[in-house]
Amino acid sequence: MASHLRAYFQRSAQVITKTLSDIVLMKGADPVGKARTVFTFNTQAEIDSVATGCDGDNGGLSTAHFTLNTQPAVNHPIRKAATGMFWGEMRIKVKPGMEDKIRGGWAGFRNKNRPTMFGNLLDDASGYDYLALRLRAGGDPVTHNSYFVNVQTAGPIQTDLWQHRLYFRRGDNKWEDVFVPFRSFVRTNAGEMAEFQIEMMTENIKSVGVSILGGNSGVEGKYELGIDSVRFVNEEDMAESIEDEEISEKSSIGEKQP
Repeated sequence: MASHLRAYFQRSAQVITKTLSDIVLMKGADPVGKARTVFTFNTQAEIDSVATGCDGDNGGLSTAHFTLNTQPAVNHPIRKAATGMFWGEMRIKVKPGMEDKIRGGWAGFRNKNRPTMFGNLLDDASGYDYLALRLRAGGDPVTHNSYFVNVQTAGPIQTDLWQHRLYFRRGDNKWEDVFVPFRSFVRTNAGEMAEFQIEMMTENIKSVGVSILGGNSGVEGKYELGIDSVRFVNEEDMAESIEDEEISEKSSIGEKQP
């Protein structure tokens, strides 16, 4: 309980500090700068700040877990002691009697709401061009092409979700940086592409998450996605992607198509 209160007051202080800074500097948004890390997944407290869901919660057969992975063999290449791991079973079928009631074949995670004295904490990405995720695609290889990154904003329609397919250049369970242009996200609602597309309110980002949609592509199997961080970056920041003896090139999806 004490840790939750401490986090609550820390978030509230963060809002106050930014508001005062904007007033003093007479600016409405963060200046364009170096990459900004928004979320990391290297401690149990950070893992606990994530919410998961799947069709199994409502009568499906898929499962979803988000845990801390402390295996040195996995984390040593990015010099971390621990990272987040999203894993489970992707199943398209549902339990008997639920066939015409729910949609099977999905699982996902996102950051939980971050309440402060002034409402939920929001992130401003208006000075950045890309959302960057440091990821590791494991599990059954057939599941690698079914991941999507999801962004929710504090816009007028709370059920809107901005979505983009995640493309991996590596398929060997190794870490890579994936860069997604904010301008390329698609507005969805209730799991379907919205008829009218509008520009994302990047100045009011409420949550960032990842989903695996096996039901869309007819994919089943064991899935595993490692995640180390989520960042806001610009073109010049992309040169700072992972480079070591195992990873010699950065991964960028740009405008890549399936």
